Amino acid sequence: MTSAVETSTDIRPFNIEFPDEQLADLRRRIAAARWPSRELVEDRSQGIQLSTIQALTEYWTTDYDWRKVEAKLNALPQFKTVVDGVDIHFIHVKSEHENALPLIMTHGWPGSVIELLETIGPLTDPTAHGGSAEDAFHLVLPSVPGYGFSAEPTELGWYAGRVAQAWPELMRRLGYTRYVAQGGDVGAAVTDAMGRQAPEGLIGIHTNLFVPGLAGGTFPQDTDEERAAAAAGASFRATGFGYFLEQTTRPQTIGYALLDSPVALAAWMLDHDTDSYYKISSAFVDGEPSGNLTRDHILDNITLYWLTGTGTSSARSYWESGQAAARAAGQAPPPVTIPVGFTTFPGEIVATPRAWVELAYPTLVYYNKVDRGGHFAAWEEPQLFSEELRAAFKSLR
Repeated sequence: MTSAVETSTDIRPFNIEFPDEQLADLRRRIAAARWPSRELVEDRSQGIQLSTIQALTEYWTTDYDWRKVEAKLNALPQFKTVVDGVDIHFIHVKSEHENALPLIMTHGWPGSVIELLETIGPLTDPTAHGGSAEDAFHLVLPSVPGYGFSAEPTELGWYAGRVAQAWPELMRRLGYTRYVAQGGDVGAAVTDAMGRQAPEGLIGIHTNLFVPGLAGGTFPQDTDEERAAAAAGASFRATGFGYFLEQTTRPQTIGYALLDSPVALAAWMLDHDTDSYYKISSAFVDGEPSGNLTRDHILDNITLYWLTGTGTSSARSYWESGQAAARAAGQAPPPVTIPVGFTTFPGEIVATPRAWVELAYPTLVYYNKVDRGGHFAAWEEPQLFSEELRAAFKSLR
């Protein structure tokens, strides 16, 4: 499922059906897990807490049902097509509203198209979700190469900038000559790169992760808000950077555990940022999910990684982007010359001040600071997230 063997540029319908044997093997591997002793601290400073991962695996092997999300995905229009030698999976939902604006939205790590599913209704059918017909989007949700149902690259070079070059070709094949793009996490890096490449037809971008800041840019610390943002970034690099450093430097090493042990995969995927970890932990340990970050939705995403065997290939995308950054060291990136929208969510790794966004993106046309949501904003708060995209792109319709 993850090998790039197709060469045709045809767009082919795609359907998911994993055999029962794979699901049974997943449960056997979880049951055979060898557990470490409990961490010696009362927080996540030593990593994923034993109580959290054991609560997760208990639910995974007893109450969780993969077939529900499999049916949900198969009810959507899914396709594959080869772009730049890699077989790309994508969901394509066309709005019934006239003059809907085409939008390509890119997921991140440790996410997938799963994290974007609940935005489909609000974005493509806004009149049923508190909006107007003029707010509608035609929605394209691709899986990044090496993630989910897209093939994993078999050659070097697939960093965020190359994915950014592939998406305009995908939109061209779908017949879209005027469109916008959005992304968070890895998807924000892809979308930022699209804005700098400015392919024909792309008229605006929106992100909810401040890529220029995480890429090492220097920004003012003149206000309390700016100093708080700088401190949050420094704290992440000092204590929350483990997964990022490993995947940027040694993805193959961690990949052996990710492909062999579903418990290791789940723990690795949960160990991302503090805000989302505690929200997910609360869902499993206390039965109190935050918004749409429910036990089933979290396990839908983890199980997708397991069944597609993409733990290693997705980690390599960090290595690729790290290599590209090293090659470009000392060179200023090209500016973004098209309109930019940005939303900062309070639980994000860095709640980015408007002044920073304006410095990095002089073509900023929309900025908003909302009162809830975190790093996985589209997943946690799909209605609020969709409202932000409607507002951000309103002037471009």
